Amino acid sequence: MTIIVTGSVAFDYLTTFPGRFQEQILPEHLNKLSVSFLVDSKQSFRGGTGPNIAYSLALLGNRPKLFAAAGKDFAEFQQWLEAQGVDTSTMGIFPDEFTATFSVITDLDHNQIASFHTGAMARARELSLRQLAGESIDLVIISPNDPAAMRKYAQECRELGIAFVYDPSQQLARIDGPTLVESMAGARALTVNEYEYEMVRQKSGLDDAGLLALVDVIVVTLGARGSKVIGQGFDLFIPAADASRVAEPTGVGDAYRAGLLTGMVHGFPWDVSCRLASLAATYVIEQQGTMSHHYDLPAFVTRYRQTFGDTPELNGLLGQRGA
Repeated sequence: MTIIVTGSVAFDYLTTFPGRFQEQILPEHLNKLSVSFLVDSKQSFRGGTGPNIAYSLALLGNRPKLFAAAGKDFAEFQQWLEAQGVDTSTMGIFPDEFTATFSVITDLDHNQIASFHTGAMARARELSLRQLAGESIDLVIISPNDPAAMRKYAQECRELGIAFVYDPSQQLARIDGPTLVESMAGARALTVNEYEYEMVRQKSGLDDAGLLALVDVIVVTLGARGSKVIGQGFDLFIPAADASRVAEPTGVGDAYRAGLLTGMVHGFPWDVSCRLASLAATYVIEQQGTMSHHYDLPAFVTRYRQTFGDTPELNGLLGQRGA
């Protein structure tokens, strides 16, 4: 099974603020906001939505293909991804650009303020899924990336008859209503967090019925409360998997998508797919960095059973590597 992962590729700089943003921001003066946060720590990691999703997909027994743009400083990162089981042969490398940079401050309540320098990501629009003609593709995820590239890839998936998941996430602020409606049309799933879900409804002007006329299902992550799947005639709630510790939330949503995609390509029911996703996300929040976690499939399945109970689909998941 072939999963194509599109999305940003970046170097992440994660910092922590030993306070709460809400105590430092005056709502009545947002029109002249000027704040500075003295942070306690700074760490650098490999990141980006594309590699984050692809890495967790590889841990879950897949061999994903990363279809994304990176710069002249990507060589070591590329070698590392290949060693983790991610196929980077479809990458676009631009020697006149630097790879994108993501910087985020996280407060005590795990609220985040982030900035993103596009770098080579702005060139993602120069890539085309048509370059993969002749390959058997089971599923494409269109995750946060250059907005023009995201729109292009969605259109190409429809024209080529390729199933896709639309994940606008952090780029919702840059995508207008008509483009959002056009891009999600025909998607197997729209994936958003709770806040983004309301943004999608507001920007599109559509309620759930209107959105479900465009996409098969809507998957909404609810943080520590779990997630839900909204479809035609059903509404499922999936509890979160308990974390052994809460270290840092960056990349949790990307790992969730990896679990969801894994369930989808196996044809698992939505509730099982979302439980896989919930557990995959929990591994990330327990570590600093978006790709610092590690597990093998038997260990993952054991933890799934301890958390959610057994289900026959787990045997199919283990069987893909002969475990």
